[in-house]
Amino acid sequence: MKKIIETASLFSSAEAIRKSMASNLDLGYTTSPTKHIFDKNKSYFLYIHVPFCHEFCTFCTFHKFKYNESTCKEYFANVRLELLKAKEEGFSFDTLYIGGGTPLIDEKELMLTLELAKKLFDIKEVSCESTPNHIDANILTNFKGLIDRLSIGVQTFDNSILKKISRYDKYGSSEILQDKISAVVGIIPIISLDLIFNLDMQNEEMLRHDLHIAKQLDVEQITTYPLMNSKAINQSMLEHFLTLKKSKEFELYNIIREELADYSLNNAWSFSKTKTNISDEYTVTNSEYIGIGSGAFSHINNQLHVNAYDLNQYKELVTNNTNAIIASSKLFTLKKHIQYQFLLYLFGGCVEIKKFNKLFKVNLENILKLEIFMLKRVKAIDIKKGIIYPTRFGEFLIVSMMKEFYMGMDNIRAMLRKSIMTETLN
Repeated sequence: MKKIIETASLFSSAEAIRKSMASNLDLGYTTSPTKHIFDKNKSYFLYIHVPFCHEFCTFCTFHKFKYNESTCKEYFANVRLELLKAKEEGFSFDTLYIGGGTPLIDEKELMLTLELAKKLFDIKEVSCESTPNHIDANILTNFKGLIDRLSIGVQTFDNSILKKISRYDKYGSSEILQDKISAVVGIIPIISLDLIFNLDMQNEEMLRHDLHIAKQLDVEQITTYPLMNSKAINQSMLEHFLTLKKSKEFELYNIIREELADYSLNNAWSFSKTKTNISDEYTVTNSEYIGIGSGAFSHINNQLHVNAYDLNQYKELVTNNTNAIIASSKLFTLKKHIQYQFLLYLFGGCVEIKKFNKLFKVNLENILKLEIFMLKRVKAIDIKKGIIYPTRFGEFLIVSMMKEFYMGMDNIRAMLRKSIMTETLN
């Protein structure tokens, strides 16, 4: 068996945290069809990946291909076949997230896929990503009743930054972006704007300007991601925490919390005008999920699986097997699993110790004794009446940890992308 050994930090903001909370994802290529082990009485979260874009963004590391109409249509047909096979396998899904790439790159094919998914499964909520180029009001009207939440990747409204990150010519100026967004507010029940903070040339004034515009556009949600570029450092743990507290990133995060103080906190980096249960992060609110499509990840039964990246291989596997899995991790150890879940719960706002212990059949304060002590020592958490709450610095620390988690997943994508032999990425 050919091995891919990749380290992803599941509970880390940099090297100091990795030392106590690192987790290794030891992925091995599968040599025979993989069958999911799952509870047929349970409804799971479904993720569908659409790996096509007209243009590539310099900061995006997700799995994608240059758009070709015939290839894209064939791909959607294979996704629908994989949905049928998931139904035959006995899966139940109640929530769906469509990511990319550019999910709305072929609206008719996406519509057919959503209609089939809703026909096969009892799906109550659908979230979908979009670039600013695919938010035409006339087209989105066709998705009423099919999409509940549309996440638009704006990143910034500053024209100078848009030019530097090569989005000004692709998606338009700040003024054009605002006009496009204004035209679609109200068509889909929830419109969410994705903004990036800590961009290289971004200052406090630029960030406040971005947030003011987002609020004036009257969208239901605003999600603020930190720029996904971090350098591992060799510092003591306390030195590293002190570095984080003095960082520009922490200053900008505090500005975000100040500007969005009147919004409800969905999690440490997502905010809503009114409280909602529809989340921006499917990996956070769902500890188990199934991924469909090329390059999609699944996490089920304490194990990670990855679908084929090569489109020809993906088609062959979906046609001949029940799924398109090409690589799987070993089962996570109990401690690694609990570290990961603890991070997700803190990211969501709090950890109710008794409920957590009952759900995962552990004693949290024993199994993560060192981690909890460390977080208390640096004043990242408070414990009141059996509930662990992150402080403001704790929330930022969790944002840093989640950033490292996603960057670790990006490393896995980069490794798997090398396995593509027949497709061109650019």
